[in-house]
Parts: sequence; structure tokens; C-alpha cells
Amino acid sequence: MENIKEAFFEGYNFFEKNVGSQLGANVTDTYVNNVYNEILTLTKNLNDFKEFKTNVNQLKGNIAEFWHSGTFNINAIARNSNNRAFVLKSNDFASVDIGSNFGDDYGLKYYKTAVDSANQQAKSIFEKFKEYQAHGGKDDLEKFLSNRGLSATDINNALYSGQYRIIPKEQLEEAIKHLEQKIEKESVIRPEQVEKYRETLKMLRIKIEDSEGTESIPLSTGDAKKIAELSKQGLVTEEELKKLGVSTEDIIKFEYILKESFKAGLTALQITLILKLAPEIYKAINYLIDNGKIDINQLKKLGIEALQAGSEAFLRGSIAATITGACKAGLWGETLKSISPSIIGTLTVFTLDIIKNSFKVAQGKMSRQELANEMTKEMFILSCSLGVGFLSQTFINIPIFSFMIGNFVGSILGAFVYDKVYNIALSFCIDTGFTMFGLVEQNYKLPEHILKEMDFKVFEYEKFKFQKFQYPKFEYKKFEYEKFKYEPFQTTILRRGVIGISKIGYI
Repeated sequence: MENIKEAFFEGYNFFEKNVGSQLGANVTDTYVNNVYNEILTLTKNLNDFKEFKTNVNQLKGNIAEFWHSGTFNINAIARNSNNRAFVLKSNDFASVDIGSNFGDDYGLKYYKTAVDSANQQAKSIFEKFKEYQAHGGKDDLEKFLSNRGLSATDINNALYSGQYRIIPKEQLEEAIKHLEQKIEKESVIRPEQVEKYRETLKMLRIKIEDSEGTESIPLSTGDAKKIAELSKQGLVTEEELKKLGVSTEDIIKFEYILKESFKAGLTALQITLILKLAPEIYKAINYLIDNGKIDINQLKKLGIEALQAGSEAFLRGSIAATITGACKAGLWGETLKSISPSIIGTLTVFTLDIIKNSFKVAQGKMSRQELANEMTKEMFILSCSLGVGFLSQTFINIPIFSFMIGNFVGSILGAFVYDKVYNIALSFCIDTGFTMFGLVEQNYKLPEHILKEMDFKVFEYEKFKFQKFQYPKFEYKKFEYEKFKYEPFQTTILRRGVIGISKIGYI
């Protein structure tokens, strides 16, 4: 019974260590999948124009609407923004083409030339009335205005006033010059026409953008026509969109993955702390019941272990999340896109533990045989947890949760099986002297670090340093005689017949 209990807690500890990296890997996997699914949504929306009778030149305007709203939403998901854009599909008077949940409206004009696109965006209400009459409209101006809630004072206002005006990306520069020329010209000839051009110039754009930095991908006239042709045939594919910069590797920047990884690391930390503290709190309660008081030392140890476990969980979760995000997004090549996040999470735990235990060996806190055995055990238990985790997904159709349940069961089962197999193998080695290819050391001397953990004081006689006997030394006082220093005698010839000695001169 005691062995079963030990195996359970050993498996529990493995699960506690593994769960952080698994959560981290699955968090970024879900993140990348959300971006990818939005790309698929755009693909579907574009292919919904299959077999439309509308010619390409007209259809490209509709294509541009779905392109700008779709690419904006893709970028919004990649940036973890809640802002969204949506095509309204309205043909009403001065209707908005693309609405948003952040308060901005957009109207699109994809005409052949920049001048045509700019003029259409600057169209006045009166010009719209003239078009109405040209198409057979029977209402006079007064009725036309009243039916639309307008008055005679509005006739020179821009039809799409208040909307951001989107045009093809290659037309922007020329369109701006045209509007500026119209403002300069009309200010002299027809001042009442100036405001519509000025307002259009102010609102002119080539993309949707919000105040948080999320934006759509600008689209040229040529690309809009190309997509329109593919859409009419239902041939818009991921490969075609990738050519235009719409793919996970183009949209998801590494900085986005790092942000997601940091959040994943925090989640891993929180979950691990709960898993770490739960059995320890149980032990503390039992101690309180049995002894009528709280073990302060146990609480201190609990706090230190919890902090250590939390920091390691954050590291494992963040690393696994970063690797998974980079792989699934295609930043490290197309081949790694299909790798399972669960495998990445497992390999992250295993790799970090190898590094950690290798340092212990280098510091003399663990023998090489113990390292090999620990890695063998961990590989076996992690394999069991991974296998049962995958198996549980076939029975429980709840993303992440189903794998975690299987992972927990697999960890417990793996620890129990390994413990049984290891004991049998160790007994065989004892009886036969077999070393299991170096995994078992035939040495009945306990390692020093194990003895220290058992609170035994270890006397290392090989390293014993005896105190050397030093006899007192007699040092006689040396006789130092005083040295006599004579003054130097210097003579110089001052002039003929005169001798100089030091500072005194004699004739």
C-alpha cells in the first residue's frame, strides 16, 4: 500500500511539472489556430462569389470590401484585439460598406483611375440626385431630399460625409494631388464646393485602421481584379492569399508570440502553484489535527518550494509556448507547422530537466548513474502521460482538458509501472551483479549527497587536514651601525683667480 502511495505522489509530481509546459504549448497553439481560422473565413467569403455573373471590373469593389474587413480581423486576432470590421452588404442611399465595433465607418471606391476614385468619394448629394434622375428617377429635388431626411442646405455636402474613404493603394498619391487641385480651383470658382473636397481629402485612406495599431492590408486595383477572377471560379486558396501577404507566417510576428508566451507562462505558474500547494496544505492540516498546532518549519519549506516550483513552471510554460507558436505559425519552416504542441511541451520538460540534472552532476550533487536512471524514469513516465493524453482525446471531446486528464492518469500509471519494473530489475542486478549497461552501480557505499540529505555528518578522512606543529623561533636582534655621511666637497672656477667651494667663495 505504501508503494502505491509513493508511486501516486511520484506520478503527481511529474504531472505537476509537466502540466505547465503542456498548457503553455496548447495556449499558443490555440492562438495560432484562431488566426488561421480567420484566414480560412476570408478564403470562404471570397469563394462565395463563385459563378457570379458580375463582371470583374465591378466585382473587384465587392472583393475589396471583404479583403479589407477580413485582413483587418486577421490582424486583430493576431494582436489579441477585440476590434472587428464587417461588410454590411447595403445598397441604400449613402450606405456604409464596412462597419466596425469601434465606431468607424468605411466606404470603398475601386475605380480604374485615381481621379475617378477620388471624384466618386467626393461626390455631393446633388450629384447623386442628378444620377438618380439619369437612371429614371421621378422625384424632384425637394422630394428626393425629404425622403432621405435631408434639406436644401445639404445638397453640396459630400454624400459619404463622416465615412473614411478607401481607394486602391497605388492611387493614393495621385488622388491627394487631384483633391488639392480641386480645392484650390473651386475656392475661386465655386467656394460652396470646396468643403466636400476638403472633407474627402481628410478622410481618404488605403486601409482600415483603429487607434490601437490594428489595420487591414492595402489592396491594389490589379490584385483586386486578380482575386475577383479567382473568386468567380471558386479558386481562392491559401497559396494564392499567401502571395498577397496573408498567411500565419506573414501576419503573426515574433513579438506577438512572446506576448502570448508570457501570458501562457503566468497561467502555467498559477496552475502549478495550485497543484503544488494542494497536497502540502493537506499535510499541514493533518499535522494540525494530530498535534494541535501548525508546523512553522513546514510552512516555511512549503513557501520556498512553492516559489521554486512556480518559477520553474513559468519558465517551462513560456519556453514551450514560444517554441509552439513559432512552429505552428511557420516562422521556422513549413515542416514544423504540423508538430503536436503536446510533444513540444513534453520535450521542453525533458530537455530542461536534463540541463538541470547535468548541473547537479557537475556540482557533485548527483552521480552519473543517478542522472541516467532519472532520465530513463522521466522518459518512461512522460511517454506514458503523452500516450494516455492522446488516447483520452478520442473519448473526451474537450480541447486541452481531455489531454490534461489523460496526461494526469498517464503520469500516475507510468510512475507505478516504472516503480514495479525498476524494483524487479534492481533485484535481478543484486542477485546477478548485472549493471544494466551502466545504469546500476555495483557499489554498496551510499553517495555523499544522499547521506547529507539523511542528516548524517560525513567525515572525509581522505581530505582531513592535520594542524602542523610549528616550533617557536628565536630571532636575535641584528646590530645596525649608523652610517656616516660626509658632505660632498665641490669646487668650481668662478673666474680667473677665484675658487668657489659650495656656497662660499674665496679670493
